[in-house]
Order: sequence, then C-alpha cells, then structure tokens
Amino acid sequence: MEALFASGHAADIVLAALLLEALWLRLRGWKVADLLTMLLPAALIVVGLRAALVGADWPWISAPIALSFPVHIADVVRRRRSL
Repeated sequence: MEALFASGHAADIVLAALLLEALWLRLRGWKVADLLTMLLPAALIVVGLRAALVGADWPWISAPIALSFPVHIADVVRRRRSL
C-alpha cells in the first residue's frame, strides 16, 4: 500500500475513476460543458495530490489546486442559473 501512494498511482486510480464517471455520464446524455465544470475541479485537486505524493516542487502542487477554484466557481454559477 505504501508503494501505491509513494508512486502516485493511488491518485492515478482516482483520476481513472473520474474519467469513467465522465464517460458514463456522457453516455447518459450529459453535456460536455456540464461534465467539465462538475468534474474538472476534482481532477485538478487530484493532480495536485499526485504531485505532492511524488515529491514535486511546490508550484506543481499548488497550481492545479489553485486552478480548481475558478472552475468550481463556474460550476456553482452554472448550477445557480439553472434553478
């Protein structure tokens, strides 16, 4: 288990699960834009986690995490408008 996390493969598994979820939802008729705003923040956070797990420099950890915030806000705005 330690090697799974130290190598970053644990994060890869989560990213694969997010991709499968996106494909499944797309097949069920979800729009690509809706999928992106919903799942991209999680994917970016996991990319930052993966960078931390493998010992990357701090910009590679913080950049995807910081980028997840505006995408999350876009999702919140999109959902608010649909009410």
